[in-house]
This record gives sequence, C-alpha cells and structure tokens, in this order.
Amino acid sequence: MRFMMIVKATTDSEAGEKPSEELLEAMLRYNEELAKAGVLLAADGLQPSSSGVRISYPEPGGKPKIVDGPFTEAKEIIAGYTLIEVKSREEAIQWVLRMPDPHGKGQGEIELRQIFEPEELSVNEETRAKIKGQFGL
Repeated sequence: MRFMMIVKATTDSEAGEKPSEELLEAMLRYNEELAKAGVLLAADGLQPSSSGVRISYPEPGGKPKIVDGPFTEAKEIIAGYTLIEVKSREEAIQWVLRMPDPHGKGQGEIELRQIFEPEELSVNEETRAKIKGQFGL
C-alpha cells in the first residue's frame, strides 16, 4: 500500500522562509529511518505557491484556465510530501507520528492519503496493465 504524507503550508513557508538547520537535520534523520526500513519512495519540499501555476477546467471540454500564484489559503497549499510504501494504514500512521513537526514551530499539519493502485482504477485488465507499465508498478 502506498501512502502520501502531505505537509501543509504555513504563512512562513509561503513567504519562502527556509527551515532551520536543526529541523533539516531532524528531517534528514527521519528520511534515513524511512529508507533503512525500505519504505521510502520519495520525499521533497516544494517552493512557495508564488512560483506556482494553477490550471483548472471550468467547463467540460472547455479551454483550461491558468492562474499564476501565489494562492490565498496557506492551510490548503502543499509545502512538501513524503511517499511511502507500507503494509497497512496503521503502519503509515505510525510513520507519520514519527515525523518531526515539518515547520518546527508548532504549526505543522500532515495529511495522510492512500494512493490508488492500478487494479483499483479499472476493471479492464488491459488498462490496468498499461497503468502498471507506465508507472513502473
């Protein structure tokens, strides 16, 4: 089972404030633990939404709408993520609970979401095989 730990942004992260050296070291130790346990697939911090672009599809079949950042609600913005593969939801939760406060100031919030597996997306065997092949699953 794959899960994404979604680290929510704060006003500081949206302002481009970098994490402290202590927090960086704590996160590096945490990522090393994940890697040693064989569950880490990816982990990255994201730049503030001011450097982002949002593309939406307001009408079916219509032209996409492009909006440059920054975006308004910091708590709805993603500041980073960690992608893990574990045996259960409970194991994923335990890994989240071990993560240091991602912003180091008591403002951290992490959302845990399970990722769909190819067999959950389609009943068509050929489509599932294509999905697995495309993403190396």
